[in-house]
Amino acid sequence: MSIFSYIRSIYSLDTIDTRFISSSSTPYKEIVDARADPAAASRAAKRDDSKPGVGVRTDSNGRPIAQPSKWNTPEFYFYYFVFLTVVPYMFWIAYDVSRPSDPNYHKYAHLLADGWVPGRKIDISDAQYRTFRYNIPYLALLLFVHPILRRVYEAVCSLTTQSREGSPRPSGPTSYISAAQGEARLNCRASFDFGWALIFLSAIHGFSAVKVLLILYTNFWLVTSLPKKYIPVATWVFNIGILFANELSDGYKFARMASYLSSEGGAGGLQNWGAWLDRHSGIIPRWEILFNITVLRLISFNLDYYWSLERRSGSPIEKKQLDPANLSERDRIKTPAGVKDYSFRNYIAYVIYAPLYLAGPIITFNDYISQLKYPPASIETPRTIKYGIRFLLCLLAIELVLHFDYCVAISKGNPNWSDYTPAQLSLLSYFNLHVLWLKLLLPFRFFRLWSLIDGIDPPENMLRCLSDNPSTVAFWRGWHRSFNRWLVRYIYVPLGGASSKTWVSTVKTVVNYTAVFTFVALWHDISLNLLAWGWLIVLFMMPEVILGMLFPRKRWLNNLTAYRCLCGIGVVGNLMMMMMANLVGFAVGVDGLKAIISGIFRDYSGIVFLLTASAVLFVGIQVMFEVRESEMRKGIFLKC
Repeated sequence: MSIFSYIRSIYSLDTIDTRFISSSSTPYKEIVDARADPAAASRAAKRDDSKPGVGVRTDSNGRPIAQPSKWNTPEFYFYYFVFLTVVPYMFWIAYDVSRPSDPNYHKYAHLLADGWVPGRKIDISDAQYRTFRYNIPYLALLLFVHPILRRVYEAVCSLTTQSREGSPRPSGPTSYISAAQGEARLNCRASFDFGWALIFLSAIHGFSAVKVLLILYTNFWLVTSLPKKYIPVATWVFNIGILFANELSDGYKFARMASYLSSEGGAGGLQNWGAWLDRHSGIIPRWEILFNITVLRLISFNLDYYWSLERRSGSPIEKKQLDPANLSERDRIKTPAGVKDYSFRNYIAYVIYAPLYLAGPIITFNDYISQLKYPPASIETPRTIKYGIRFLLCLLAIELVLHFDYCVAISKGNPNWSDYTPAQLSLLSYFNLHVLWLKLLLPFRFFRLWSLIDGIDPPENMLRCLSDNPSTVAFWRGWHRSFNRWLVRYIYVPLGGASSKTWVSTVKTVVNYTAVFTFVALWHDISLNLLAWGWLIVLFMMPEVILGMLFPRKRWLNNLTAYRCLCGIGVVGNLMMMMMANLVGFAVGVDGLKAIISGIFRDYSGIVFLLTASAVLFVGIQVMFEVRESEMRKGIFLKC
């Protein structure tokens, strides 16, 4: 493979996640075997039931239509010219207002730090990215130490198993694994995860680890002790209640609890002892901030356990005659674990699985147990190495942006937005959102990389770049993708899913969307800005849903070019609304957005700029459409 081919492979969908190029109902081992066996490739193709998603172009019979390539057409040569001229100018505008010579530089200079690019400081005003950036050396150490200790422990387990059973353990993911070997592998890995979880939790949360374990035990006791019919209600009430309680109590400070118990009104030894415990709360004292993602795993365990009670009469694997060592991802998620697998040890090992504990991605309990028993064939060393290289390239990208564009610091420096031109306001907001996307992407990919090295394959959280999402609905499928899949499995489908065939079903869909995004907003943080963000997302989804009903594609099969242009105009509005919603939720808030919009529309030049920006967005949207068509020509049909 040439160096250029290798670089191209780094940016392939297969490198990011094998789920993007294969059906969730096809065992990945069949795809591995198909590389050298044409007969296996034919069988895999027959079993691949991947279907075009919402927004994918299909004919009147539902068959996908891959349009001829447009990359070498005059239309796209014009688009290339626009990209070559406009994109550098966009970076220049943001850079121009980030120079020390700018009149507003003094307002945010204190938020900058010394950078590694000569002559430039770096914007590390965002607390999330600053924390991740400063802890990269320690996280990298964990990335190597944890898997090494795992392999040492597994070697000891292997020797113990061989001496007891007299049979060697499987050597790799494609080796045959019997049920007994799968159970042995589960016991070994779960025992290590359980022990490491207790050590890891104590290190990062100190004495506050006791609070976390108490919540986990209470949740486990509820789900395993209550009658079956009460489990769903108890699960949601308890876990949503915990989200509010953690926020309102500020993490249950020991000193505060001691003051309630102390008979000396807060001056006694009990409160001093509580304050001492608070001072020894580990590397991450504010455990309640990270607990939101833990709540998702608690709900996953509870509901997977609840649904398993309905299938105790027979094994789905036996009914479908499936190979438990070669299940598809869909079967891994839907097939309940064994009765004894819902143990407290496995529960703790899953909820506090170190590589995914801090930020995810989220994996369901059923999937976790299945991967503990049988190593996933989708984990291959060459792909994992390329995934790591791509992570480093993304890290370099955000570092360069933050060295030359101080958009985050400017928004945090109490700016007078009227000092900026409409172009500057828009580009600062635009790059602010890209920094938001990258700062979330990096932890997600780092922790998934750690998990891949450790032998667990969770879903990729971020598929498309922020500037490659023409559909609001598809955008939310690709942004924090594992969370989206979690929402679909545990909230959206139980509520009835979505349908836009009639106005009644559309209203029901809106209600379901509202319920989902209300939960998402409250899950992120209990704040008015995020609640407004959640409702704005639902509101801004409606034009896409309604226009999809008013202008169905099947009516435009004889003029697909006109339909593509019509969709491009609609998507311009879509992108504008998505930008506004995310600025409200994660960047400048409601008041900041009002100030930015007022600045853009304060004179005629703002209207001219808005029209120009819309034309540029239209060009970008046409390129997005062609990227989807290129994937379709390769047989890839993604819903995001």
